[in-house]
Amino acid sequence: MKNFLINSLGKPQTHQDEYSETAGPVVTISRECGCSANRIAIKLSKILTGYSYRPEIKSGIEWKWMNKEVIEHAARELEMQPEKIRDVFMGEVKMNIHDVTHAFSTTKIYDSDKQNVIDTVSGIIYQFAAKGHCIIIGRGAGIVASDIHNRLSIKLQAPPDWRIKRIMEISNMNYSDAHDYMMEVDRQRNLFVEHLAGRKVDNNDFDVVFNYSTLTDDEMVDAIINIMKNKRLI
Repeated sequence: MKNFLINSLGKPQTHQDEYSETAGPVVTISRECGCSANRIAIKLSKILTGYSYRPEIKSGIEWKWMNKEVIEHAARELEMQPEKIRDVFMGEVKMNIHDVTHAFSTTKIYDSDKQNVIDTVSGIIYQFAAKGHCIIIGRGAGIVASDIHNRLSIKLQAPPDWRIKRIMEISNMNYSDAHDYMMEVDRQRNLFVEHLAGRKVDNNDFDVVFNYSTLTDDEMVDAIINIMKNKRLI
């Protein structure tokens, strides 16, 4: 899929490594259930866009953040309802907690139709990442875009009890239901990312890991901006 997209963007397949060096910049954000990546992405996109208009920069490039947009784009590619694609990415489904009865298996098998959805969404994510100046949330974007040199890969995490309490606050669940919901969403997300990577994924796969329970949105965004400056992504 990556090779196809590289060709479609006018880059020869034999120069994939060189292309990966010039693609981007892109920020990918992974998160545990209960951590809000959208708020971080929205603030970050506004600051990065404003930064590009500074007199010493003058690039005037708008940074966009993407979440549901990737799914909707893939739905148009596959000519199917976005809801059918969301079913593949269970972490995004508004599940009824009483329907979460899956055994806690350690592997997940996707049929050919679902694999087609995964390949299409992954290809679209890679295309957006390669074009650059975007912040992509979830869907294994950090793994999909791992060969892009101009990339910052972020993970948001927090202690389970903190996340459970936050889920209870925003979803009106009791402690037990919130706990089960968190465990199942995390499990599904992890299985999906491991399916993409073909191996176990841990914090070593990310450039930066933030503890969402101890840092404010502004503190994390400020840190991300400074890291991007130091890495010459902006």
